Amino acid sequence: MWTVAKLGADLASGRTSSCKLLEEALERIADPAGEGARAFLKIYGDTARAEAEFSDRLRAAGLRRSPVDGLPVSIKDLFDVGGDVTRAGSKILADAPAAQVDAPVVARLRAAGAVIVGRTNMVEFAFGPLGFNPHYGTPRNPWDRATGRVPGGSSCGAAVAQADGMCVMALGSDTRGSVRVPAALCGVAGFKPTARRIPRDGVFPLSFTLDSVGPLANSIACCAAYDAVLAGEPPEPLADLPVKGLRLLLPRSSALEDLDAKVGADFEGALKQLSAAGAVLSEVPVPAFDRQDQYFKGGGFAGAESYAIHRERLARIDEFDPRVGKRILMFKDYSAGDYVELGMLRQAFMREVGAIAAPYDAMLMPTVPSVPPTLAEAGARDEDYFRWILRVMRNVGLINFLDGCAATLPCHAPGTAPVGLMVAGSALADRQVLAVAATIERVLDRGG
Repeated sequence: MWTVAKLGADLASGRTSSCKLLEEALERIADPAGEGARAFLKIYGDTARAEAEFSDRLRAAGLRRSPVDGLPVSIKDLFDVGGDVTRAGSKILADAPAAQVDAPVVARLRAAGAVIVGRTNMVEFAFGPLGFNPHYGTPRNPWDRATGRVPGGSSCGAAVAQADGMCVMALGSDTRGSVRVPAALCGVAGFKPTARRIPRDGVFPLSFTLDSVGPLANSIACCAAYDAVLAGEPPEPLADLPVKGLRLLLPRSSALEDLDAKVGADFEGALKQLSAAGAVLSEVPVPAFDRQDQYFKGGGFAGAESYAIHRERLARIDEFDPRVGKRILMFKDYSAGDYVELGMLRQAFMREVGAIAAPYDAMLMPTVPSVPPTLAEAGARDEDYFRWILRVMRNVGLINFLDGCAATLPCHAPGTAPVGLMVAGSALADRQVLAVAATIERVLDRGG
C-alpha cells in the first residue's frame, strides 16, 4: 500500500525512484484485467515521465521540494490543466477551448513535485454520488468486482484509481460527499476540507456555495500531506494526539440510524475499540441533523446553482447523461426567495450544530449508511437511482451544509465490504479533525 511516508523514505534511501513509481502506476492503469480504462479519461504519459525524471535529478542533487515530491497523483476531470480541455465528465465540453493555465491547486501540486499521471473519470458535471457515467463508462468498485458494484461518486475514477494502486493520491471534489462517498465505498481514506481553505479557481463548479477540493489517499497522514500542499500551508506534521481522553461526539439523530447490518456492526466495533483505548464517547441529541428535508428542499444550493451554471447548455439537454439532465431541470423553478431563506437557515444550522460540537474534539458517524450497492440494483430504474442517491448522501451532506470539514477512514476488516468512519468538525477545524482521524486510524489499525 503506497503511502507518502513509506515512499518518501524509499526515495530518500535509493530503494526506488520517481521514474520507477510512475512506471508501476502506468502498468496498473494499462492492465487489461483492471479498471484503468474506465477510471482514467486521459493519461499524461510523456509529461509525467519528464516530471518523474526531473524529480529524480533534483533528488540526486540533494533537493526535495516537498514531502510529496516525485509521487504519482491523479486529478479529477474537472480541474483545469494548461493546454488541455476540461470536460467535467461530459461529451458537451469535449470540443471546448483548452485551459490556458493550470488551476491553482494543480499548479501547487506541480510546484510540490507531484507527478500527474492523468485525469480521472467522474459523474458528468459532478452531479451524482453513485459513480455512473454513460459517456465514458462506469469504473467498477474494487471490492466484489465480479458482481459489479458502484464505486461512489462523483469522484468515481479517483477512488478506483486510488484503491487499485494507480496513484499515491487522487485529487477530487466534494459538494455533498463526492470525495468521502467514493473513498468510503472503495475502502480508502479521503478528506473534505473547509471549502474556503482551498482555491476553487479553474475547477468546473457544481455549487458555488458548497464545492470543496480534497484528496483521496491510503491513509489520513497522506491526506494531511496533500491537504497542506493544496491549501498552500507549510508541510508540518499533524499533532500527535493521545487517544486517552479524546472527546468524541456521537450525534444522536438519523445519521446513526437505518444502517446496513455490516455498516452498523463495523461502526459499533470501531466505537468499542476507541472506548477501550480510553476515548470518551458521548451520544448527544443533534436534532438539526434530522431536518435535511429543509436543507436540500428543491435541490438546495446545489440545485439552484447548477441550474444557473448550465442554463445556457440546456438547449443541448439531449446530450447530457439523461439522469443528470433530469436532475438539473428539476431546479429551474427554485425562487430567489427560497434561495435567500436557505442561506438564513444555513446560518442557524451552523450556530446550532457548532454550539453542540464545541466541547468535543470531533464528531463521529458512519460515512455512508450502506455497503456499495450493485450497479444493477442502483441503476436499473430511475426510482432506484434516486433512492440510492439520497441514501448514500444522507450523512456526508450534513457537513457541507455546516461549512465544516471531515475525513473518512476505513473501519472494516480487510477483504470484507468497505465501511467508512467519518470524523467531522466545524469550519476551519481541519488540522484538528485530521489529527483526530489519524489517532483513530492508529487505534483501529485494520492492516492490509
